[in-house]
This record gives sequence, C-alpha cells and structure tokens, in this order.
Amino acid sequence: MAEDAIDVARFVDEQTVGAFHVKLLVLSFFIVLFDGYDIAAVAFAAPSWIKAWGIANRAALAPVLAASLIGILFGAPILGFVGDMFGRKKAIIVSCLIFGGFTLAGAWADSLDAMWYLRLLAGIGIGGLLPNLIALNAEFAPRRLRATMIILMFTGITFGGSVPGAVAASMVPDYGWPILFVIGGVAPIVMALFAGVALPESIKYLTVKRRDPEIARILAAMQPVAARPPPFPPPQAGGGFLLADERHATSFSPRLLFSDGLAAITPLLWLLFALNLMGFYFLGSWNPTLLAGANVSEAMAAIAAALFQVGGTIGGLTLSRPIDRKGFLPVTILFAIAVPVIASIGYLGRVSPLLLMLALLLGGFCVLGLQFGLN
Repeated sequence: MAEDAIDVARFVDEQTVGAFHVKLLVLSFFIVLFDGYDIAAVAFAAPSWIKAWGIANRAALAPVLAASLIGILFGAPILGFVGDMFGRKKAIIVSCLIFGGFTLAGAWADSLDAMWYLRLLAGIGIGGLLPNLIALNAEFAPRRLRATMIILMFTGITFGGSVPGAVAASMVPDYGWPILFVIGGVAPIVMALFAGVALPESIKYLTVKRRDPEIARILAAMQPVAARPPPFPPPQAGGGFLLADERHATSFSPRLLFSDGLAAITPLLWLLFALNLMGFYFLGSWNPTLLAGANVSEAMAAIAAALFQVGGTIGGLTLSRPIDRKGFLPVTILFAIAVPVIASIGYLGRVSPLLLMLALLLGGFCVLGLQFGLN
C-alpha cells in the first residue's frame, strides 16, 4: 500500500460531529422509530383480536406475540450476512421493505394462524434492520462519541414503541385494529425510499471492496465546509484508502467469532442480549393484554406503555456518556439494579395504579437502557 494512503478508521475518529453525522443520525432515528412501532403495535392489536375473533383463551395469543421474535432470530444473521456481502445500505433497505410489506399485509389477516405467518416474516426484516443500522452508525461515529451517537440513534425505537398506544386509544375505536398495521407497514416502505436516496453506504464495506471514488466523496462530506476539498490521493496516483488496524478475512468462518480472545466474550455477549431481549419483549408484548385483563382503561394502558418507553429513553441517554468513559461497568451496575425493579412490577400493579406506572417507568429505564448499552 502506498505511503500516502489514508486510514479510513483514523480519519473518521479525528472528525468533529457535523452536518453529515446529524443527517445520518436523524435518518437512522426515524428508520428505527418505525421498527419500534412495529414491535409494539401487535401488542396493542391483541386485545381487539380477542373480541373480533372470539378468542376464549388468552394463551392462544402467545405464539403470535412470539412469532416476530422467531423471525428476528433468523433475520439478524441472514440479513447481517447480506450487509457484509453487499453493503449495509442495501441490507437496511431490504429489511425495511420486508417488515413493512408483511406488516401492511397483517391489516387483512383474519385469523391468528394467518397473523402468525405474517409476524414471522415481518420479524425477519426487523431482525435484519437493527444490527445493520447499528453497525453503520458505529462506523461513522468518532470513537470518543461512539456509544453516545449509537444510543441517540437507538432512542428512535423507544419513541416508536410509545406511538401504538396513542394510535390504539385515538384511532382504533373509529378504524379498527387494522389501522395499527396500515401505519406500521406504509411508514417503513417510505423510509426505505428515503434510505435509498440519503443513507451513505458502509465506509468499511467500500474500503474492503476498493471503491475509492465513493469513499472519497463520503469522507469529503464528513469534513467541515472550510476544510474542502480534502487532500485525498486519487487512486490512479498510487494512493487510496485502507483500514490499517483491522484484519480482513477472505471468507467467513464461525471460528472468527471466537478467536483472538473472543472465546468467552462472544457467547457471554450473546447470552446477555438473549436474556435482556427476553425481558424486553415479554414486558412489551404482554403489558397491554395484562392491563386490559386487569380492567385498566385503554387510555391508562397507553400511558403505561408510553412510560415504559420513556423510561427506556432516559435510561439509554443516562448510560451514553458513562459508557464512552468507563466501558462496560455502567451496564454491569444497571443489570444488578434491574432484577428487583422488574420483579416489583407484578406486585406493585396490585397495590395501586400510580405505583404500577412508576414501576413501568423504572422497568423501561433498566431493560431498555441496558439494551442501548449492549448495542
């Protein structure tokens, strides 16, 4: 490699946050917002299905509420691999189209069986979107602000998760439960179009693929206007771009996930993700149904769901700077706090509505805050 080649990762780390980063952050926020909406919408439709489809046993809802989680299990690695092979931008667009299309189709479902298949397929898109979007934002964030920028972007999922409650309370009485899926399906398809126009491609993907002219345009856009044009060496002059501190594999092998000191870290990280997401999806999926069964009004149930999401946003933002400074320690502390907080929700719900709201707020702070930190 020529001496005048530019280390892309170092260049990104040396940049100040500017218009390029803000644009990427805002667009990513709204993309993940509708991901959060989609995850939560099915929970608010479930009480209406009980009446509309004559469901006698609430346990029959469990497979449908879990179907998207099964899809996520397959979608994350499959579309993550697509992102590695063909670029994060393409994988994000495909993910939006998949979960948007199958969510929209859910508006015409007429049984739990049909809804199960649609939620399963929508989950593939949901699972593929999150890792690709997180990875894309991580690549463009300066190292000193990486956790903060990823968490800011990911707060979109909590804002999105609070919207279906308001839609259920204000629009479902007039338009029925399908309106939840119409909104949740059309919005991601529109965001896929925006992503195709405005989202940058993965800088690491472009570097590995040796697409120097595209890299030069992106890095130029990252610099302050006063610093342009950048002194990028044209490829034909012997310069170019590299990732100096990263090792490139010619082909993928699962062994790479456990090599170079990762033998314990990788499975432990998987375990933390699985356990925390289990708690998050369990609370998010069943809270509306359980609250309805406890004769809590729809308006109160919407407020409870919104408080859960608001608590998560506060938790994530609270963790952002400590993680940048202290690494994993703040996540460890919050895990310890989360155990008694989550355990208290069932008990406090029988004591008073006010204490239930407080418990859900703190529960969101812990569970969703932890998910931000793990990301």
